[in-house]
Amino acid sequence: MYISAMKRYRQFHPVLISDFEADRWPHPVHNHNHFELIYIKKGSGEHHINKEIIFYRAGNIFLLGPEEEHYFEITERTRFIYLKFTDLYLHSHEKETHQWSQDLEYLIRSHEDRLSAFVLGPRDQQIIDYIFGIIITLRTDSRIDERLVWLQVISIAAILKRNRTGIILARRNGQDMEAVFAYIHENIYTPENLKAKVMAANFHASPEYIGPYFKRNAGITLRNYIMNYRRTLILKRIESGHYSLKQIASEFGLADESHVSKIIKRVPG
Repeated sequence: MYISAMKRYRQFHPVLISDFEADRWPHPVHNHNHFELIYIKKGSGEHHINKEIIFYRAGNIFLLGPEEEHYFEITERTRFIYLKFTDLYLHSHEKETHQWSQDLEYLIRSHEDRLSAFVLGPRDQQIIDYIFGIIITLRTDSRIDERLVWLQVISIAAILKRNRTGIILARRNGQDMEAVFAYIHENIYTPENLKAKVMAANFHASPEYIGPYFKRNAGITLRNYIMNYRRTLILKRIESGHYSLKQIASEFGLADESHVSKIIKRVPG
C-alpha cells in the first residue's frame, strides 16, 4: 500500500554513511536534497520508487536522485548500506580524473538507470561487496576520510556504468528515447559525437530523421536539449568553485573560455 504522506530529508554534510538492518522499514515515503547509493547487503523485498515497484535482493544497488520519492517493503530482514552525498560533493574533488566524475554524473542523469536495481555479474558483485566493506570502515568519521570515501564512490561508479541498463536498452531498440538520452548524457563531453550525422549513424537512422524524432518525443529540439544539458553541468561546476573556465572548456571539448561564458549567459530554450 502506498503511503500518502511526504517527508523531505535534508542533508548538510557533503557525505554521510549509514549501515543498519531492519525487519520493517523505519521511514515514511520521502525524497531528499541529496543523492543516495543504497547497497542491499542481505535480505529481499520491494523498493517503491516514484510509485513503481522494483523487487530487490542481496547484492542489488540503487542510485537515487534528490527528487525520487521512495520507501521499502521488507520481506526478508534486510541490511542496508547507505552512502549519501550532495550535489556539490560530486564536484569538490577537482584534482581527480574528470572521467571518473563523469561516470558518476552520467549515472545520476540517467533516468533508466536510477529507476532500477543494478544487477552485476559475479566478479563485479564481489568487487562491489569489497568496496562497500571499505566504506563501512570509513563510517566513523567520513569527513576526515572524505577523500578516501570519494575514491570508493568513483570506483563504484565505474563498475555501475559498465553494467548500466542503458547499454542493454540501446542495443534492444536504437530508436527508444531512453537510449537517445543515454547516448547524449554519455557523450556530452565530446561535441563531435553529438552532431546529427554521427548520432543518426549510431541509431541506424538518417540525419534528417533524428532531429524531428527527438522533437516529436521530447517536446524540445535536439539542439536545445543538448545545449541546456551542457549548460546545467557547467553551472554545477562553477557553483562548486573548484573549476576555472579554462578547465571547463577543456573538459567539455569547447574552443575556449569565451565559449563557456556564452553558454552560461544563454537563456535555456
